[in-house]
Amino acid sequence: MTFRPGPPPPAPPAPNRRGNAAAAAPLTDGEWHRLHPLTPLLRGGIFLVVVLGIVVNNLRDTLFETFIPGGGSREQGDPVRYVWEHGAFGWVLLGIAVFLVVLIGLFYLSWRMHEFRVTGEIVEVRSGVMFRNHRKARLDRIQGINITRPLIPRLFGTAKLEIAQAGNDANVQLAYLGAKASDDLRQRILVLASGARDEPEEATPGRQYSSDGVVSDRVYEFLSPELDADAVHATRIVKVKPGRLIASMLLSGTTVVILALVAAIIVSIALTGEYFLLVTLFPAVIGSGGYYVRKFSKSLQYTIADTRDGIRIGFGLVSTTNETLPPGRIHAVSVAQPLLWRPFGWWDVRINRATNAGNGASSNQQVSSIVLPVGTAADVRQVLEIILPALVGSAVVGPEASKDRLREGSAEAVSVVDDSLTTTGDAGGFVHSPRRGRWLRPLSARRNGYRFVEGAVLVRLGAVWRSLVVVPLPRVQSVRVEQGPLERLLRLASVHVHTVSGPVAARVGALDARDAQRLWSGTAERAVEAAATDTSHRWRSRGPAAADGQEARTTPDPHPAVPQAARSALDVPPGWQDVPGTGAVR
Repeated sequence: MTFRPGPPPPAPPAPNRRGNAAAAAPLTDGEWHRLHPLTPLLRGGIFLVVVLGIVVNNLRDTLFETFIPGGGSREQGDPVRYVWEHGAFGWVLLGIAVFLVVLIGLFYLSWRMHEFRVTGEIVEVRSGVMFRNHRKARLDRIQGINITRPLIPRLFGTAKLEIAQAGNDANVQLAYLGAKASDDLRQRILVLASGARDEPEEATPGRQYSSDGVVSDRVYEFLSPELDADAVHATRIVKVKPGRLIASMLLSGTTVVILALVAAIIVSIALTGEYFLLVTLFPAVIGSGGYYVRKFSKSLQYTIADTRDGIRIGFGLVSTTNETLPPGRIHAVSVAQPLLWRPFGWWDVRINRATNAGNGASSNQQVSSIVLPVGTAADVRQVLEIILPALVGSAVVGPEASKDRLREGSAEAVSVVDDSLTTTGDAGGFVHSPRRGRWLRPLSARRNGYRFVEGAVLVRLGAVWRSLVVVPLPRVQSVRVEQGPLERLLRLASVHVHTVSGPVAARVGALDARDAQRLWSGTAERAVEAAATDTSHRWRSRGPAAADGQEARTTPDPHPAVPQAARSALDVPPGWQDVPGTGAVR
């Protein structure tokens, strides 16, 4: 009889990272709840590691001499040896025990005083023993929900949930929750924030996973992909290839600066013969190496997915981070191409958000602004198809339209951006700088321009460093026209479409003065009309027709008998339609 091994066992299912909103309902009952019991240890763990390191370092010589006679050095002033030789070892152990008891008591008191609660309107966190801290976040003002799993907390099956709010140091942080509880709570908060409170909760889809023990759970979590497409119901997913990511970092401006510094030092050595200048290379090499390693490790498994509750951005290998941006929280989009990327056709996509994730508790600046670190034009188009429907589509087909109709409404803007990445002149309907604008824009005069699409204003910039900026009209804060002495002499002007502060600047200069005035008045008028129908802060509070995939009825026209050309005077404040002449004094 011959033994034949059976088929290999199936791969363990990945943990459900979609989140089950119904499972987190008890945490959103308006009562105060506590965080994970290991929270004090995880928050103060660095201090304990430092203390343990000092103790081990002082015990090193004594341990060597104990187990290896003659192996330890007899240094003068060793505190451990002094305690041992003077018979005070018992008192030291007693002091350490008292210290640990006091420390554990403080940790327990800190955990007891650190509470949170979630209602239908706000998320509150209060903490502190001697100095109390109380933070609140309104659900309809949430800019994003970020879940971070650092290495050490990940080993204990915990995660940090952070609710991003507008402003500096305004985020509300829940550190730490159980890994499954954090996913469930995020999903529940998004359901409440979307306005779908009376909507029946969906059953957790597919891939159910039962616990096989603590060790198995941690192994499964480390081996599972950062994004489970089936679990989050993602309709579009864009992934960044590791090889392209490495190449893009090597072809960055940081690399150029480092190479220029190395070349300058080598030339200085060749001219002066002073080889001690080589010492200055070591800090640069160590610093740049650490920069590249950190950036690469954080950008591994980078994914952008379109989910029901917004855009999901995830990355990381050992320590993972993923954030969900609800619809309407992106105020401007920039598609840019550095000069060194042009031969490969690579682009990056950045956004402006009404939050600064670099301040306060979070340090994930990458989550805050970068949506696509590097990608081809096809990747850019897919990312825009994920981003723009909730921003541009609602201004075109109405705020109560289905998601499919929103995508149809944003298709024009996506196509225009895709076709205008490399164009110049008036191609694509852009209004560009006149010939006299070359005095101020010698290289980019023909590319420098703007155009309107349904629901957005587009600004095309740069000849060496190409960029295309998309500002959704509902997100426009204000519009400014500038004309300096030289611009006035050349009958030119600059226009700045203001959004929230961030890496994306929608400013176009060296335009003909009348074209600048048309951009100013047209943006102001369209922004008012778009903002009047914007309901992105309650993106799932739609009528039953929209839920069935059909476009719901829109708001009745308040001026049905007024011609379209004359309605703007009724919809915008007086004076916004009055465009001053070129020579007018402002």
